[in-house]
Amino acid sequence: MLSQLRITGLGVIDDAVLQLHPGFTVLTGETGAGKTMVVQGLGLLLGARADPALVREGCPAASVEGIVVLPPQHPARARALEAGGQLDEDELVLARTVGAEGRSRAHVGGRTAPVGVLGELGELLVVVHGQADQWRLRRADQHRDAVDDHGGAALGRARAAYQQAYAAWQAALAERDRLTALDRDRTRELDVLTGGLEHIERVAPQPGEDVALRSEDERLTHADGLRQAAQGAHAALGGDEAGQGHADAPAALELLSRAGDALGHEARHDPQLALLQERVAEAGYLVADLVADLASYLSDLEFDPTRLGWVQQRRAELAALTRRYGASIDEVLDWARDGAARVAELLGADERLAQLEVEVDQGHDRVLAHAAALSTARRAAGERFATAVSAELRHLAMGSARVLVAVTPREPGPSGADDVEIQLAANSGAPPRSVSRAASGGELSRLMLAIEVVGAGSAGELPAPTFVFDEVDAGVGGRAALDVGARLAQLATRAQVVVVTHLAQVAAYADRHLVVRKSDDGSVTASAVTEVTDAARLQELARMMGGGSTDAALAHARELLAQAESDRARGDAPGSKRTRRAPARA
Repeated sequence: MLSQLRITGLGVIDDAVLQLHPGFTVLTGETGAGKTMVVQGLGLLLGARADPALVREGCPAASVEGIVVLPPQHPARARALEAGGQLDEDELVLARTVGAEGRSRAHVGGRTAPVGVLGELGELLVVVHGQADQWRLRRADQHRDAVDDHGGAALGRARAAYQQAYAAWQAALAERDRLTALDRDRTRELDVLTGGLEHIERVAPQPGEDVALRSEDERLTHADGLRQAAQGAHAALGGDEAGQGHADAPAALELLSRAGDALGHEARHDPQLALLQERVAEAGYLVADLVADLASYLSDLEFDPTRLGWVQQRRAELAALTRRYGASIDEVLDWARDGAARVAELLGADERLAQLEVEVDQGHDRVLAHAAALSTARRAAGERFATAVSAELRHLAMGSARVLVAVTPREPGPSGADDVEIQLAANSGAPPRSVSRAASGGELSRLMLAIEVVGAGSAGELPAPTFVFDEVDAGVGGRAALDVGARLAQLATRAQVVVVTHLAQVAAYADRHLVVRKSDDGSVTASAVTEVTDAARLQELARMMGGGSTDAALAHARELLAQAESDRARGDAPGSKRTRRAPARA
């Protein structure tokens, strides 16, 4: 609910603060005092189009700030957090500024946000019914939702069953259409995959084969150089085939042998020199092993032109695979495994498509069956809804008005196989038309009040925790005005209701009464929006009835207030036997 609204620099309002509470609050004041500016300011706060002409002359900008109290599970909390805003416990601060040059800014929970976010939050928080076009049933789905809510749990179950069947049908349709649309692409993909798998199967690569053949190709191509290098090393370490080194360069083995002999005569006289002799002997053993390994390498090193040609041809075949299917043979083999699985899936698509055709037909039959049940429930709920709203209108100076709910068939959609429209015949003999075209401003506000009261008495959830009515009592008076007040009080048992009114009969039913007064310079300041109680409230009611502050006017106001309090205490609205519930505090 709204707990506070502050408006600055908007129209006649210089700076005004409204403290709001649960239940039924009325806002009154003399003509031109700025009551309607309060509603327009609230509209700005809820994302309405910004009009720079509303900015007070001499002010750089108009601003509206509101504090909203949200229960823990309210969907507006999640939307505010998603927009980057933060809450102070259960309080969310919304703000909107409109510059005199037309620039508009919005803030949600202390963070800058698009104005559209305020509009989304507004739909969750406040329903505004005014003389213009700010009313709830703007779209066809809202007509349907109002009737569905009135249908209670039984209709809710029928709608849930339909939506479940419709979702399953749509999923089967989408899958079938996807497979059908991809039929040509599927054939092309099959050709590509099959060709690739056949190519890989012909070559029959082995894991790591490309790496092994690259090494072998390198060795065979450079066999002569490798032999010369190994022979040179062998001769340098071990000498020629006779075991002798070159005349000008003795072999390493011979030199190590000489070094060992040189140390052997004296090593026994010094332990340190003996250790060095052992190391020379070890070096000899290592060189001897190395000479043997080089000899073995030379004996195994053969140049086979036929083998080299085969290796190079095989590498070319493997390269053709790696150019198409992967950077290495291992990746090529991975592609082949995935490709084989995909081929199996594609080959099974025809079977899956046939299965989906059956699922689509069966799903359509289920949708039609559930749609018929839902339409039957909606027609029954629509009749009850129309009867209840028409009965409410008889107490709101619209006794000849008649409400109808038209449920007409159409193709199945997400919410059913019918269109729902609330229609109004404003006068006897007049044809019913959509409520958006059949009522004047005042009649529209009263019609919406009747719809909201009926909705509040149903088992469904209310569209928002706060309702605002601007001049809902236009064109009525006397006992009809008392009925308007009583029904606003009844709606306030389940929601916060704020009403701008000029009728004392309506104001008398409020839980709290706020008065807007202009100062001498024609502006509304913070101190000029006050809550009146007791004697001050009697004086305001007397002023609204045109009696000023005379004793007779005050007595009339006192009588009116007593009658309203008596009706509220009994829980009865004039002309009805409806019992009121305890005021909501949400």
